Amino acid sequence: MGSISWERFQSLLLNATLETLYMVALATLFTVLIGLPVGVLLFLTRQDGIFPQRWLSRPLNVLVNIGRALPFVVLLIALIPFTRLLIGTTLGSTAAVVPITLGAFPFFARIVENALEEVDRGRVEAVVSMGGSNWHIVSRVLLPEALPALMSGITLTVVMLIGFSAMAGVIGGGGLGDLAIRYGYQRFNNQIMFATVIVLLLLVWLVQRMGDQLVRGLAHRR
Repeated sequence: MGSISWERFQSLLLNATLETLYMVALATLFTVLIGLPVGVLLFLTRQDGIFPQRWLSRPLNVLVNIGRALPFVVLLIALIPFTRLLIGTTLGSTAAVVPITLGAFPFFARIVENALEEVDRGRVEAVVSMGGSNWHIVSRVLLPEALPALMSGITLTVVMLIGFSAMAGVIGGGGLGDLAIRYGYQRFNNQIMFATVIVLLLLVWLVQRMGDQLVRGLAHRR
């Protein structure tokens, strides 16, 4: 294991994996909390939406498009001052959650918008004709009907977040990416590089498998 003992290697890999899981879990929570309402607003307020509001849909579209267009590595560096202001540091797993979330929520918001497009407009119009409020339309029709597509979108987003968490190692974000850079790349330790790649692949495989099973289960209940 190069200049690192087997016990040290196990400890580093375990801690890095736990840090990655922590970052991904926290970033997933915040990404959904921000991206879900943004995606719903994108769907409701666009020109062909249920409640067209150009003054709101245009800036939201610009925000989402800019967020999706920016390369994540550039965003990581650009958000260093904001992360330091918000968290007090730019190092560590907690600090990395800030750019990871801000880089992911535009992607998820667009997924939400696309998922809501699959909902039968007839059901929405039925609720509107019965005097249903905007909240009823969203909570009783749009989100329940689009739940399988939303779960599939969350799965895709989590897979992307795993990749983002690895890239956060560039700025000392902790996790498997940081381990690969500091102990693998910088110290020319191919075993650590290989181990981190294997763990990342396993995480992606597990997330995708669990997500697919949840989507199938939700689809069968409809």
